[in-house]
Amino acid sequence: MRPENNPGGQKVRSFIETARRAQIVASAIEVIAEQGFANASLARIAQHAGISKGVISYHFAGKDELMEEVVTQVYAEAVQHVLARIEGLESATELLRTQIIASAEHMRDHPAQVKALGEIFYNLRLPDGRPRYGIDTSEELLQSLENIYRFGQESGEFRPFDVRVMAVSHSAAVDSMFAYWTAYPEHDLEAHAHELADLFEHAARTQEAPHS
Repeated sequence: MRPENNPGGQKVRSFIETARRAQIVASAIEVIAEQGFANASLARIAQHAGISKGVISYHFAGKDELMEEVVTQVYAEAVQHVLARIEGLESATELLRTQIIASAEHMRDHPAQVKALGEIFYNLRLPDGRPRYGIDTSEELLQSLENIYRFGQESGEFRPFDVRVMAVSHSAAVDSMFAYWTAYPEHDLEAHAHELADLFEHAARTQEAPHS
């Protein structure tokens, strides 16, 4: 039986169902990272997970829905890691630097996730052929970055500038860092993240702000 709906219309999943979905997502990440998006069929993912294809079809309407769940879970894990690292920080400069460095820390420990995300972002399409994921699906992230830069301006740490422009540039730079590291795994991701943090701190701060 499929999960019953709760009064709000949302499906209530049991612990076993939640664990099974997580298992399928984990296998999807590994298969995509190893064989690419095009070769990551539901049959291959099921084989990797040690289950039947029908089990995947029970939990997901199709490959597109599974790919969306991969993105959702990967980002949720990354956000949890970053939030844990920024907890208790009081300055915008610390928040800015830690957001970049903690993101790199998490992805450094999860290279298959980075590779899988790149494959999904490049290949997953809407019915009209447009990419499923793009700048127009990044609003929540951009707003969170804007909040950091706006906080810095209000505290006097950062100079006046358009926070949307800075947030878009920040997001694009982090994405490019991960794309470069995926192409060149020997690249020092930690050093890159620290350089990037330096770059955006210098770009944002006022003349009077102390060096970190």
